[in-house]
Amino acid sequence: MPFRRSLRVPVVLALLAALLVAVRPIPPAHADDGPVRGYIDAHSHLMSYEAFGGQVLCGKPFDPRGIQEALRDCPDHAGNGMFAWFENFMRHGTPFGTHDPTGYPTFKDWPAWDSRTHQQVYYTWLERSWRAGQRILVNHLVANRQLCELYPLKRNPCDEMTVIRLQAQRMRELESYIDAQNGGPGKGWFRIVRNSTEARQVIQDGKLAVVLGIETSEPFGCRVINGDPQCTRADIDKGLDEAKRLGVSSMFVCHKFDNALCGVRFDGGTTGAIVNAGNFLATGRFWQAETCAGPIHDNTLASGATVDDDVAAFLRQLGKVGITLPLYPKAPHCNILGLTDLGRYMLQGMMKRHMIVEIDHMSAKAADETIDILENAQYSGVISSHSWTDEHYMGRIYGLGGMAAGYGNAADQFVAEWQRKKQSRDPRYTFGYGYGLDANGMGALPPPRSNNSANPLHYPFTSPINGVTLDRERTGRRTWDVNTDGVANYGLVPDWMADMRNISGPEITDDLANGAEAYLEMWRRTETW
Repeated sequence: MPFRRSLRVPVVLALLAALLVAVRPIPPAHADDGPVRGYIDAHSHLMSYEAFGGQVLCGKPFDPRGIQEALRDCPDHAGNGMFAWFENFMRHGTPFGTHDPTGYPTFKDWPAWDSRTHQQVYYTWLERSWRAGQRILVNHLVANRQLCELYPLKRNPCDEMTVIRLQAQRMRELESYIDAQNGGPGKGWFRIVRNSTEARQVIQDGKLAVVLGIETSEPFGCRVINGDPQCTRADIDKGLDEAKRLGVSSMFVCHKFDNALCGVRFDGGTTGAIVNAGNFLATGRFWQAETCAGPIHDNTLASGATVDDDVAAFLRQLGKVGITLPLYPKAPHCNILGLTDLGRYMLQGMMKRHMIVEIDHMSAKAADETIDILENAQYSGVISSHSWTDEHYMGRIYGLGGMAAGYGNAADQFVAEWQRKKQSRDPRYTFGYGYGLDANGMGALPPPRSNNSANPLHYPFTSPINGVTLDRERTGRRTWDVNTDGVANYGLVPDWMADMRNISGPEITDDLANGAEAYLEMWRRTETW
């Protein structure tokens, strides 16, 4: 309805001012005693051992019966690990291999930075990182129905929401377990939080604020089969409401396979060929790609002619049942799928519930459309938590007041990525950087820095964040050294950060120390949108 001519100018100005306030990001809100200091892991998976049928990942972050029960290898790895074909393939690129399955107390062959299926975050290893200055852990409850159905060994169902509920339960059991060791309920250093106010108070108390997220390929049953969505808007609303009841504050819209909500950012190379076959089994279609028109792109797709011998043999077996990878156009490749109408509804539902949007794993097209929506709404709640989006988006993410964290690469590679991304920072907002270790996410942890003999990390060292003195990490009869072992388990994160300081100086230390504050301010703007 148009304004009447008789409406006074001051009233018009007041209305315009109110509208501007409604869409502008809320300025940072500090506690009375100033910003917090500490580093943030924006992406890990403590309870993923319950996912994928519950038999893929070996070991647990805790067990009430003790470490000897928690850090045991999988039963099918017994003997010399010869039958651990998934571990062998993920670690060595071949289903054939061996390893010492003993685990505690000798740990001869695991955990290791390149072992994908053995426990990486026993709780005392996480405790060492907390003592060295970690103040936020974003723990993603993770599931993948297709991998669960393909893996022959199972003790848990493949329904994704069932497994997510179970992992949320396990997180609260771990909180209670740590409480019991520290004097009773609420006394432990590990605190699950539901909002930024709780998180800030936990950090001010010197404890670790644990944020729950969800990373799954078919959230709330939103699978797509031959282009037909298998969920409705009502399913999305019901699922988001349940996620909030579980305490989830951050969430992915899509993960490894295209779903009814959005297209994914491809995996590249040999891994991509395997995941593409999984996409076919999950959706009835292989990934659909076009040659990108601009500088932003997804990863380059492999075809049967561009993979190694082992994967070629795997693809030949698929070919015998009529499944063959398509031929793709000239690279660079972009997924033709972006956000669907249901995906836009999901995004609006997350915003309505003040949830943080995880933009990693979205196709370039879906990420672009998502950022458009967030920019139009001036919604700060967006994060790239483990380097799985095109870096061209950093300026727009930071411009919204969002945040980025780098994947857990070798110290020198991590520093180089931080330097690139920092160039896109927005001076209106506190800049802090984090890491997304993706621990227990079936990815590698940071390897030893190459050619580090000329300037190794010397032990003992002081934590770059809070000055705590640390010597080499020891569990059972095994002692680890970041110079030779890399981040073999989560307890070596402080060593990895100290190595970064040695090669780069204090600037990266300051930015990592500001990571918790930057995340809290972003989260607060999300809640008050």
